[in-house]
Amino acid sequence: MADYTIKDIRNIALISHAGSGKTSFAEAIVYNAGASNRFGKVDDGTSVSDYSEDEIERKVSISASILSFKYANKRINIIDAPGYADFIGEMLSSLNAVDSAMLLIDAHDGIRVGTEKTWSMANEMDLARAIFLNKFDKENINFHGVVNAIKERLDKNCVLVNVPIGTGPDFKGVADLLDKSALDALNGEDKQNALKLKNVLIEAIAEANDELLEKYLEGKELTPEEIKLGFKKAVSNKELFPIYCGSATLNIGIKELMASLFDILPSPLDSKLRNAKDPNTNQDKDLKPDGAGNFSGFVFKTVSDPYVGQLTIFRVYTGSIKTDTSFYNSTKRTTERIGHLLSVFGKEQRPVTEAIAGDIVAVAKLKETSTGDSLCIEKDPVVFSPIEFPEPAISFSIKPKTRADEDKISIALHKLVNEDQTFKTKREEQTKELIISGMGDLHLDIMINRLKKRFGVDVEKGTPKVAYKETIKKMTKLQGKYKRQTGGHGQYGDCWLQLDPLERGKGFEFVDKVVGGVIPKNYIPSIQKGVVEAMSKGALAGHQIVDMRVTVYDGSYHEVDSSDMAFKIAGSLALRKGVLEANPVLLEPIMDVDVIVPEEFMGDITGDLNSRRGRIAGMDVQGKYQVIKAKVPIAEMSKYASELKSITGGRGSYSMRFSHYDEVPAKSAQIIIAKYQETKKEEQEG
Repeated sequence: MADYTIKDIRNIALISHAGSGKTSFAEAIVYNAGASNRFGKVDDGTSVSDYSEDEIERKVSISASILSFKYANKRINIIDAPGYADFIGEMLSSLNAVDSAMLLIDAHDGIRVGTEKTWSMANEMDLARAIFLNKFDKENINFHGVVNAIKERLDKNCVLVNVPIGTGPDFKGVADLLDKSALDALNGEDKQNALKLKNVLIEAIAEANDELLEKYLEGKELTPEEIKLGFKKAVSNKELFPIYCGSATLNIGIKELMASLFDILPSPLDSKLRNAKDPNTNQDKDLKPDGAGNFSGFVFKTVSDPYVGQLTIFRVYTGSIKTDTSFYNSTKRTTERIGHLLSVFGKEQRPVTEAIAGDIVAVAKLKETSTGDSLCIEKDPVVFSPIEFPEPAISFSIKPKTRADEDKISIALHKLVNEDQTFKTKREEQTKELIISGMGDLHLDIMINRLKKRFGVDVEKGTPKVAYKETIKKMTKLQGKYKRQTGGHGQYGDCWLQLDPLERGKGFEFVDKVVGGVIPKNYIPSIQKGVVEAMSKGALAGHQIVDMRVTVYDGSYHEVDSSDMAFKIAGSLALRKGVLEANPVLLEPIMDVDVIVPEEFMGDITGDLNSRRGRIAGMDVQGKYQVIKAKVPIAEMSKYASELKSITGGRGSYSMRFSHYDEVPAKSAQIIIAKYQETKKEEQEG
């Protein structure tokens, strides 16, 4: 049996702009809670949550790290999520598993791009939130300026819970606004300002509760217990967002935060449950976050651990689950047996006998289960709403360096894809390239690094070739005749083809209109094979020919010399000659591109998209941001991620998906065709 109840659990994601000190904050929390006996440092590579080789080497968080521990009779599950936009998938996974989020802000740098983005994401998920203003040991901090910016740019209902005593080298500690003795220790102007802020805090708590407001307006003093309960309710209801101050690396303000925060942040009982349906009826299921119901859970993260293999991490939503039992995976419709349930603390896994509703645990070596899967019991099935990951923004082609690398790469890539839902791979059939896609240059560089260090696979990275296609614009008729005489039987095949352009996207049609037996029926499939083979190699620049109807309507044969091979060659010859006479053109993939930027960058972005041969299709609003919708050739988007970052100072993002194929402008087509002909000539000469 677990030695805590659901109301004792706190699930908290740490979020921020990169470099705001989340990992150091997590380190201070676990150290003060007694969960770790040393105060690790990011710079030394000794922190509990940044433990992978990549993270120690680069000194940044790359993967979300789980820290589960006991503190003050509570079960705390902290998820330290990466701050870099390239690892937004890890951030989304983290926010999907918790009841609240702690946003860290560098008190010197103030609100930056990632600050607003991560706050907005937590807001969209309707999570309770708190803020830790970090790094008060830095010089030249404008405390009140940062607090005003928080209220203006994040939420006006953000309220100070404590204030710093000094800044920079003079930073000594924090004073709790609700602690009389702490305020009495202040002097002069500091004390006067703190008393004003105390009144602001109490008034905000009172305004969030009708009963307290009535008492407050009557001039009656609220009791400490009323203030505490009122504050907790307001935070759980997302009506107030507490702001704490301190320095994680100096371990100042952390104990004060822990004494307050873990009480006022919501437990799973106070939070809204994840949307769920019955997979058999597709009807919504009304689940209760308590231990009385049947077990259900949701997998939000998968890790390839070098020692225990695949580690599947999930949150229990209802009921409970014990070690050495089994569960039903309603997403995959399979049953899996589990050995040990594991509590995760950085790179350590500690066996537990049971996990109750609201808790976060892991299981090793599951065969079928992966991120996004719903777990339950078969007689009471449930499927939770999936995590909506963004589409990858950037792609590279990769090529194994050796035959040995080629043999290992498929398994390695499969494991990386299973671990990171924003990392995609595919083999582009037309260009014969292996393509990897992710959220940015750093993301893909790290994946390539993991291929080498974790799986021993070395690859070369390149820019993916564009999958152009070819088509025709007018009808034509052409004869394909293959006649060859050698010793013995010769070769003879003769066919007439009519080529007609089809609507864009219609593909290929082959029609047999031969009458009178001028070509025996058994040779028609051979003609079709020759046509298809020639279409795959193209006529202009070696790209597949599409959107064309090919009709075989006439021809001749020889009773002795005709063969399948002869008619296949005849079909191929007719097709190649015919396409060149039917006004052939190149087609390129056009992408639907959504660019999300602050309003002040709209002119720069639309101008840049127009310079990329893009067509603006519309505008939309997403919270405080503008969404520019455009159709842009993929050939113009290869370096867009870094250029968008440059234009917007990192405040813009975009998504891209295939829309359709369209004709390449004549000038661009000439360059592509000339380059193909030059390459072909070099290959023939070589």
